[in-house]
Parts: sequence; structure tokens; C-alpha cells
Amino acid sequence: MSAPNLDESPFGDASAAELREALESFMAVRPGLFSIALRVTRDVAEAEDVVQEAWMRWQRTDRTVISNPAAFLTTATTRLAINVIQSARQRHERPCDSPMEGQLKVGDDMEWQLRQRSAVEESLELLMSRLTPAELAAYVLRKSFDYEYGDLADLLGTSLVNVRQLIRRAQVRIGGGQRRDVDPDRHARLVTAFLVAARFGNFAGLEQQLFDQLSRTEPESRSRAASGAISSAA
Repeated sequence: MSAPNLDESPFGDASAAELREALESFMAVRPGLFSIALRVTRDVAEAEDVVQEAWMRWQRTDRTVISNPAAFLTTATTRLAINVIQSARQRHERPCDSPMEGQLKVGDDMEWQLRQRSAVEESLELLMSRLTPAELAAYVLRKSFDYEYGDLADLLGTSLVNVRQLIRRAQVRIGGGQRRDVDPDRHARLVTAFLVAARFGNFAGLEQQLFDQLSRTEPESRSRAASGAISSAA
């Protein structure tokens, strides 16, 4: 794995010091990013391409507003890697003339689904081990499905300010910190609900899994959120 080339910067006016700082923060987490990309794509060359694209995206980002580079780069790399396997699936979805070719197409689709499920399982296991149920619900729905902050505030029974704080705190926790044991049954149910939402646009099951767990483990979370306790918690 070679280091990114500073000469490939998309910004000709960026100072050498800024680029050097960006490179240092990127190289500090690059091995982990490559591991994520490789687990998802199952291909060394594709994983390298994903990491290179993450580097280019990191250069284009306003890094002054990023409080946790590791969390930002981890999220970006995971999304880029999933995009790669989605594109590979689309390339295989073509008309076929022979039954054998059709069988190969089915096999390719099954392989893609297994790879996607593996990527989702690993990502959700990490999130579940580091985030509180409230942080998990806000982060997954916002970052994976672009829920509006106002909708999240309604679902959580809290304010826009507190929702943003939940997501910011989740980003910090993802980048490091203590990991908790994850209940395998709950993990399996959440993975299934996530995939159903991603493939078919049915979000009811995903919301139920996220908010049922929130109600069981944090019965007072909605009233605490409304009073601002969530946003001020350490």
C-alpha cells in the first residue's frame, strides 16, 4: 500500500502545510481504511481504488469542520466500498440468451447479496458496540438513509439541536473508545431490517428495531432528550 501522491491534489492553491497535515491524518488511519475496503470488496485492487478515492475526497473536504477525521474517513470508505459492489452487481444485470448464462447471473446476484450482507453485518456490529441506542438510531437513519433532522427529532421526541448532538457524539465514538458486547439476536434482526429498508424502501421494520431497543434500554430517553439531557451528557 503506497502513500498518496501529494502532486495529485485537486486543489492547486492548497498550501503545502495543509496538504501535509491532511496526509498525516489520512495515513494514520489508512491501514484500517484498507481493511474495511478489502472486507467489503473482497478484491485488493478494488480496495486500493476505494482508499485512493477516500484520499481524494478527504482533500476536497473542508477539514476545518471535521472534529474526528477517523470517523469521517471510516464512513466515507464504507460508503465508497459498498458503491463498488453495487456497481459490480449492476454490470452483471444484463439480458441473457442461454439458460446457463441465466444461472450465472443468478449466482452473481447471490454473491453480491452475500457480500453486501457481510459489509452491513460488520458495520452494524461496530456501531452497536460503540453507540448508545439513541445515537445508533439517529446515526443509522441519518447517515445511511438521509432522514431529515426534523423527522429524527419527531421520532426521538427531542429537538433538532439534540439530534445533531447525538450524531456528532456518535461520530466521535465510532472513531475509538470502548466496545460493548453485542446481542447476536438483536444484531441479526437489525441487519435484516436494514437490508429490507435498503433494497425495498420499507423502513417500518428498521425503525421498529431501532426504537424498540431504545425504549427497552433507555425508557426515559425521550423525556431526557426533550429536557436537553442527551445533548449535555458526556
